Amino acid sequence: MRTAVLALWGGLLLSPYSAWPAQTSPVLATARRQVESADYRMNGRLVSVNANGTRTTDRVRIKARWFPGVLWEQIAVTSPPAARVRLLLEMRPGGTSTIWIAHPGDKAPAVLAFAKWSQGPLGPAFSYEDFLEGQYFWAGQKDLGVTKFGARNCDELRSTPGAADKTHFAAVKSCLDPQSGFPLHVEKTLKDAVTVKEFTYFGLHQTRGVWWAHQVEAKIRGRAGSTLLIIERGTPEAHLSLQDFNLARLTHF
Repeated sequence: MRTAVLALWGGLLLSPYSAWPAQTSPVLATARRQVESADYRMNGRLVSVNANGTRTTDRVRIKARWFPGVLWEQIAVTSPPAARVRLLLEMRPGGTSTIWIAHPGDKAPAVLAFAKWSQGPLGPAFSYEDFLEGQYFWAGQKDLGVTKFGARNCDELRSTPGAADKTHFAAVKSCLDPQSGFPLHVEKTLKDAVTVKEFTYFGLHQTRGVWWAHQVEAKIRGRAGSTLLIIERGTPEAHLSLQDFNLARLTHF
């Protein structure tokens, strides 16, 4: 959506969060700062393109902010009417992340079962868990050095979860822009050790000191089709407060 989409996603205040060891590599520290700088609103659309080129589109609104030790993110599918849904994501380093979901008519939000984190509004390519961007806070981190993505140099980082990290992924390999720490390309391997999801970020630019991407394309390796997250407009310094993520208001459609 930084997001981790944009100041979006990897672009998700440097927090005084001090639990990380002093030997954290500069590459990992920069990637974490992208998440820890999140304070944005954005409007756009999710577009699923199937094997024969048919497109399905959901309009979405996303807002997120990092508070000390926690990332709050709200995703609202606003149209078509039958697809309307709201999700509140709480990403806490250390494996205690939670996702709540609400549909029109619900009296209260429900906790989304972990088994459903790998689903998404338009299928599994962009899943609910993909919006958490928790991999930079997992227990296992390895700096793989400088590599190429297309014609661009990037810093490559491999992240693996520890026993306490709640995730469907076995490993995430991120190709990060050396200047900003913003992802250019990310590969996520599921725990089935077969399925690999690939995310490519387009239109990387900086607005008022915040890095954004105009578009993120998600593909499942070996399958036809893709899903696009397209950002049409946004506010990179939204000055959001905790009240903007009030769980009780999630059902107020």
